[in-house]
Formats: sequence, C-alpha cells, structure tokens
Amino acid sequence: MRLGTERAFLHRSRTRSPRPAERKVAILARDPRSSVQVWSADYGYPGDGAYLEFHRKHGMDGLRYWRVTDRQLPLREKVPYDPDAAKERAAAHADHFASLVLETLHEHQEATGRTGVVVAPFDTELFGHWWFEGPTWLEAVLRKLEGHVDAVTASDFLAAHPPRSTIQIPEGSWGQGGHHYVWLNDGTRWIWEEVYRAEDALIDALRATRSRKDPTVRRIVAQLARELLLLEASDWPFLVTTVAAKDYAEARVKEHVKAFDRLRTMLERAKEGTLAPDDAAWLAAIEERDSPFPDLDLESWTLEP
Repeated sequence: MRLGTERAFLHRSRTRSPRPAERKVAILARDPRSSVQVWSADYGYPGDGAYLEFHRKHGMDGLRYWRVTDRQLPLREKVPYDPDAAKERAAAHADHFASLVLETLHEHQEATGRTGVVVAPFDTELFGHWWFEGPTWLEAVLRKLEGHVDAVTASDFLAAHPPRSTIQIPEGSWGQGGHHYVWLNDGTRWIWEEVYRAEDALIDALRATRSRKDPTVRRIVAQLARELLLLEASDWPFLVTTVAAKDYAEARVKEHVKAFDRLRTMLERAKEGTLAPDDAAWLAAIEERDSPFPDLDLESWTLEP
C-alpha cells in the first residue's frame, strides 16, 4: 500500500531534453476500490454523520460544535459533536479499510500469482484539516495492517518488484474530466505566461552568473529560483478556476512576479558591484518571507552546454 499526494503540474522550459534511454517511467495506478472509500463525496468515510462538521461553523468565532449528522441538514438541525462516537466510527472505518486492502491483495495474488500493491494516494491536508478524525483513522489503519501488509514507498516497491512490461497511456490528470482544464484555461493563461517568462529569465540568470562567486549575486540568484518555484505552484491556477480563493491566488501570483522582477533588476546592479542599502535590506526581508527550500541547489536546473 502507498499513501501519497497527487498533484498535476504543467511545465515548459528550455532545459536540455533527456536522452531516450533516460525516459523510462514506472507507473503505479491508483486503486479505485480503496481510494473511493475516502474520496467519495457520497459514501466516503469523512462524510459519516458522527464526524466533526468541517464546512459549517458558528458565526464569527469560527468554532465547530456539531457532527456532520446529515450532509443535507442546515446547521441549526445538526447534532452536537461527540468525540467518543467519532472515535468509534474511525476505528470501524479503519477495520473496513484494512480488510479491503487485505482482500484486494489476496485476490490479486490468487489471480496472477504475483505480489501486488494497493496504491491509495491522499492529500496529507485531508488528515486533521478537512477530516478532523483522519489522523486517528490513519494510525488505526497502519496498526491493523502491521504484520500483514508492508507500507512502503513507491521506490521501495519498484526496487523489489521491477516492471515486467511496457505500455502507452494517454495524457491526463486528476482534474476535472481527467484533463488539464482546471489549471490551464482562458482565465489562468496569464499565470502561465508569467511562469514561462520567469523560467526563461532564471535560465538566463544562471548562465550569466555561472562563474560568479560573489555571495550577494549567489543569494539573489537563489532567491530568484525560490520565487519561481513559488510562482509555479499549481494551486494558484486551480484556486482561480474553482473560485475557491480566486482573489488570494491572483494576489499571490502577482506578489511573486513582482518579487522576481525586482530581484532580476537587483541582480544586474549586484553584478556591477553596487547594491543600494534599501535593496540589501529588501533582499534580507524577502529571503525571510519567502524562505522554503533552504537547501536549494541551483545545479538542479540542468543548463544546455
């Protein structure tokens, strides 16, 4: 069994294309039978009436006092939350899921004579955020499977069971209709134009500073890469399309574009050995504000010779 996260990513760059021999990709397809137990809006575990009502909360204080009860009921008719009842349901759902995984693997073994893998990919934010009891359920599942099923990474499974055949699959995603519409459409095209422009600009900056050892220059280039990675986040176009947080997503895109462009301007001055005090202070501030990937390796971007 594999627990992981699915995300779609549209990307275009000028990096060197891999050689044909490097293009082999192993595919572990999601098991619909187990995945639907969690993801289904109609009968997935998180929608059980005993669990905490996440989507509706009390007025301005934002507190949640109710159980799901029934998805169709207005908040005023929902029953108060009972932690003990929710814990019991989580245990029952863990029993059901573990049994389903064991049954699926047994059926595969009987039909093929080979060891199988159940791929059940879930967004980690589901556990505890969208589904309050999710961590309790997940712990119970792993404990119940211990000694019967190995919970492994995709890499570990492939190392032990190399693929035996080659297939061709159609392009697709987990988005609406199995395509890329939720990320790339008329309403989000401007985001990708900014992403593509920034990708090209970063490659140009890396080429122009490849031999530069000046620590300020290296700091600016590294922050350019961080701003690009933040700009490339697939959640921004997704949120714009779903209108779940459109204003916020658009603001974040523009924020990272603005920071990226200022860094590019600063880089030219830094290469000449001049950096104004205001720029130096802003650089330190933006490094602290946009600080993921502390161990970023600029060599990760393969440059054309």
